[in-house]
Amino acid sequence: MSEVYICRCEEVTEEDIERALQNGATTADEVKRFTRAGMGLCQGRTCRKSVERIIAQRTGKEIKDITPSNYRYPVRTVKMSAFEEEMDNSEKEEQICKHGED
Repeated sequence: MSEVYICRCEEVTEEDIERALQNGATTADEVKRFTRAGMGLCQGRTCRKSVERIIAQRTGKEIKDITPSNYRYPVRTVKMSAFEEEMDNSEKEEQICKHGED
């Protein structure tokens, strides 16, 4: 079998997923734990449907009966200047509130 990458972020192949199923994984979350498929930067947005399709094919289940794996939203980098701007705005609001009390 040629190497077909299902999860590009974690470099998980179709063979890796099939091996996980042979070793007892029966759900998308279990395949994820065995292989790390869906744990990369995209958090499964790219590979989730393919993993579910493979599980359905190998287990004989309908795709609609495969429970999707849990995922976290992707992390985005934030520049420190964004926090500085937020602090500056917060300080300005505080000063406005103090002046309003006079």
